[in-house]
Amino acid sequence: MDKYSHLTPSAGRSGYAVALTSDDVDLDAFTELLTPRGQEALARAGELAGADPVAAATTLRRTYDAALTSAALTQAGLRERAKAKFGEDAAVMYFTPHGLEQSTRAEVAEHRARRLQTMTRRTCEAPTGPEAESAAAPPTEPAAGKALHVVDACCGIGGDLLALARAGCAVTAVDTDPLTVAVAAANARALGVDDRVTVRAGDAARIRPEEYDVLFADPARRTGRGRTFDPMAYSPPWPVVLDLISRAGLACVKVAPGIPYEFIPEGAQTEWVSYKGEVKEATIWTGQGGGRGGRWTGRAAGRRATLLPGGHSLTAAGATATPAPVGPAGRYVYEPDGAAVRAHLVAEVAELVGGRLLDPLIAYITADDPVDTPWATRYEIEDILPFSLKKLRALLRERQIGNVTIKKRGSAVDIERLRADLRLKGGNSAVVILTRILDKPSVLLCKPLSPA
Repeated sequence: MDKYSHLTPSAGRSGYAVALTSDDVDLDAFTELLTPRGQEALARAGELAGADPVAAATTLRRTYDAALTSAALTQAGLRERAKAKFGEDAAVMYFTPHGLEQSTRAEVAEHRARRLQTMTRRTCEAPTGPEAESAAAPPTEPAAGKALHVVDACCGIGGDLLALARAGCAVTAVDTDPLTVAVAAANARALGVDDRVTVRAGDAARIRPEEYDVLFADPARRTGRGRTFDPMAYSPPWPVVLDLISRAGLACVKVAPGIPYEFIPEGAQTEWVSYKGEVKEATIWTGQGGGRGGRWTGRAAGRRATLLPGGHSLTAAGATATPAPVGPAGRYVYEPDGAAVRAHLVAEVAELVGGRLLDPLIAYITADDPVDTPWATRYEIEDILPFSLKKLRALLRERQIGNVTIKKRGSAVDIERLRADLRLKGGNSAVVILTRILDKPSVLLCKPLSPA
């Protein structure tokens, strides 16, 4: 008996124990959606996007049965939502609600595919841009004219396999859920990469990563109770993921940005990726292509932060983290990008701006001079005061500040309640930063400066 047979397959990223929502897609209805008649219904549903849902359903029901009407309207709605992640491709792609929620943003998946190209040198075209100079694992030597073969162990609706295939890789994609497999295969056909992609139903735990050049895995981070931040509750569970990693020549595993450090394999490089200032994910890279279970060393191992769409990357200065200096407030305060904070690279950002920490445990940097960097947003400090609602409210009224952006780190204050309690009036704007300075609750009143 399979030791994971007690887990219920569903339409999640890997198919383990993910409860379906009431508006999820039915396999039979989705299959019908791919027929000529289903395509007609889907096109008509797309034309009705934005219309009253009841009116749209009534219109479609004049021609199509209830199941096809529901599938077409659901898919049209998902395509609209998917534009934020997939851009123009969303108009021809297929989704499930959970699959869309958990899928990788196209720009992030493309970044990962480019990194893979530089590591392996198995690419139809030479890499360009910032990633061409990235510090990564020693590249493997390609077999002449042979495409890199990647196994996607938890393919979901196919966001990553599409980027890998477009980068010239041959992809074998696996998911336990038949609906998810059908959606991923349909997406490969819709975007014209099905000649490089094989999608099949299967158990991630049964994959033999040693038979492929690269293992890619994006384990599901949802349970029947919703999103989970515990890697042991991932699907497949973390021990299964670690076993797959240990047998792969080169592995790339997508995880939640807040993954506890103790779960990261020794000798791996973990990369936190931020897109337009929002941390989207962390990726664990292991192996070095030349042998099974290899470790990265030097600057290639450890922690890395990447900013998209610019492609800027920052790595730890050495094997042992050196804390940033701590000192008094200067004229400016810098808020590091979340990817740098997650990667524990605040000291490196402080060095870039010639700054120091206001508090040794809080990721706010202060400096005397303005320095432009993509790694931090800079504000000019106008006042610093101990936290007091009464004093802060009086100061804002004195300055006729009626609009504030409130930020906090190291503060337990509820931002929305504070905003209401301030009872703001006036035509001026400010940034209010709630933090600790040498363990004392403090407020920085700042005026915003444009980020670099």
